[in-house]
Amino acid sequence: MTEPHIPSSNSPGGAHDSLPASDLWANQPAASDPAAARATTSHEPGWERSVLEKLAMATLAEQRAARRWKIFFRFAWLLLLIAIFWGAMLQAAPSANKSAPHTAVVDIKGEIASGAEASAEFVVAAMRSAFEDEGSKAVVLLINSPGGSPVQAGIINDEITRLKAKYNKPVYAVVEETCASAAYYIAAAADEIFVDKASIVGSIGVLMDGFGFTGTMEKLGVERRLLTAGENKGFLDPFSPQTEQQRAYAQAMLDQIHQQFIAVVKAGRGERLKPTPETFSGLFWTGQQAVEMGLADKLGNLEYVAREVVKAEDIIDYTRRDNVAERLVKRFGAAMGAGAAKAAAAAAVPQLR
Repeated sequence: MTEPHIPSSNSPGGAHDSLPASDLWANQPAASDPAAARATTSHEPGWERSVLEKLAMATLAEQRAARRWKIFFRFAWLLLLIAIFWGAMLQAAPSANKSAPHTAVVDIKGEIASGAEASAEFVVAAMRSAFEDEGSKAVVLLINSPGGSPVQAGIINDEITRLKAKYNKPVYAVVEETCASAAYYIAAAADEIFVDKASIVGSIGVLMDGFGFTGTMEKLGVERRLLTAGENKGFLDPFSPQTEQQRAYAQAMLDQIHQQFIAVVKAGRGERLKPTPETFSGLFWTGQQAVEMGLADKLGNLEYVAREVVKAEDIIDYTRRDNVAERLVKRFGAAMGAGAAKAAAAAAVPQLR
């Protein structure tokens, strides 16, 4: 049987060559072969544009995702800053309902000094807020301090006396670990002092400390060149010798401050005080001994005083503290030299410690 012939388009001059039909169909890819179909499609016209479009879309999707993450992190930082600010605001003011009857608390913790959290500025402001609130039935000074500046303690002591008389509200001092020197100077103005049996109480005395390096400088061959206008301007300079006249002058000043301290304690404690030759010697005692000596009244903690003495178990803290920004500045912003300068300046200031 004769096979049909198909004209060839490549025949020159209109001539037509012919191929067997079986040979022609044998050169075409089978429709059922997926690999062959993909090979054919990959070579279709415009495939480069399709690939470029896919790459462009992938790049746009990646940029959108990066932009979303950037917005997310910025929003998260904003929320964090708002939370810090809100926390600082809540910390600066009592969070409970102040109109209800409650026991007001003011912390006096750490060194009593200007610029510290236990400074007269912070403590007095907190006490005024506590006294002014109609819901506060009494003010409790929660004390844990080794002492500090007699000036700061004196300001707080005077303000306690004034506020008690103005608002006719009692003030109680509750001692946690330590109530010594300037801290006891403050506590003496309270109506009653409550301590733990193991608390440290007392140290009614004044000190002024420092160092002298004159002998060491002579051995090292170091000459101190200090120029002053006024013969006592270099008084208490650690690199200059101290005269007997200067030592006597400093001692007289300390004795005067000590007598002021003693007068405040006697006025505050009254007939409850049972003084001995050691009471005002600078010694300190346990809370149990302090009760026996009349330096404190009873054993008890904050909850006990609020519940049994004030009869208002709800406790609201009025303590004023540094906000977060101020704490960061104090922690990271101070140079090492600033600490040394502060220590040198403090050495020349009388301390109730």
